[in-house]
Amino acid sequence: MFKVPPIPAQRLPELLRSMPKAELHIHIEGSLEPELIFALAERNHLPLPYASVEALRSAYAFSNLQSFLDIYYAGASVLLHEPDFYDMARAYLARAARDNVVHAEIFFDPQTHTARGVPIESVINGLHRACEDARAELGISSSLILCFLRHLSEEDALATLEQALPLQDKFIGVGLDSSEVGHPPEKFARVFARCRELGLHLVAHAGEEGPPAYIWSALEVLHVERIDHGVQALRDPALVQRLAQDRIPLTVCPLSNQKLCVFPQLKDHNLKQLLEAGLMATVNSDDPAYFGGYLNDNLVQVFAATGMTARHAYQLAFNSFEASFAPESDKRAWEHRLKESFERFVEHD
Repeated sequence: MFKVPPIPAQRLPELLRSMPKAELHIHIEGSLEPELIFALAERNHLPLPYASVEALRSAYAFSNLQSFLDIYYAGASVLLHEPDFYDMARAYLARAARDNVVHAEIFFDPQTHTARGVPIESVINGLHRACEDARAELGISSSLILCFLRHLSEEDALATLEQALPLQDKFIGVGLDSSEVGHPPEKFARVFARCRELGLHLVAHAGEEGPPAYIWSALEVLHVERIDHGVQALRDPALVQRLAQDRIPLTVCPLSNQKLCVFPQLKDHNLKQLLEAGLMATVNSDDPAYFGGYLNDNLVQVFAATGMTARHAYQLAFNSFEASFAPESDKRAWEHRLKESFERFVEHD
């Protein structure tokens, strides 16, 4: 591992913004900014229950995961046609590229849209085309991960998978999201077993609001390669040992955790403790339009609140590449760029 020189705290925000990084926990529907919601509503001739962009933004006050999900699904209702999904993903990827994100693995929720009569082809083709264009025009690589909504049945998830299979070349894996408490991972054992047979990558939300037992189930029953959130892991020493030993990545989302009251304040966040316990934690934005920040906002704010250092910054960026499902050659190239970015930063200090 590269030996990171000390960097003054006042220069850390600049370093965090400039270093290359990957984002592995971004719900594309959660990147839908109020301005684009209004633009798509107008294009699709849909009424909105808000008088203005400002009125919608002021409604983004959440007390828990469910209160967030209620407004999240309302916002997604403006997405009807392939160009809508294209425009949403293209806007996120342009924003991510400005944050020096070199690779993004993007979650999408087809059931949110197919339940409204939107063809799954419109969803996947629009998102995939945006990823292809962003690679060509912005130099940012990206992949899609299809997520099942855990508050719905496993039968619904299996039906969604079958609908998506003709487009399997356009997504690399599956995940599990939505309301966590009361919907343990084992509820989806059969659909995840089927996805494993198909050679898809497997991830799942676990240990955000749910207990450490949900993380164990995601590992032991679903056989996931990555845990999304996972911040409750520190409550179980045996689980910490397992996650560290098997190098299971955690895709942590600090501003989301604060906004949904998982931690009362950002200074209480356990990201630093996760790293110091030897876990492969990463920082991500989750639903940035709703939680007040994209990837760099998450990094800058959690570092300011918890007193992490340049060493932690390097580790988090390095982890983001290691934890990705990108080809090994890409990972090595990005890690080399990361080391060079730190060296350049020190030279100019």
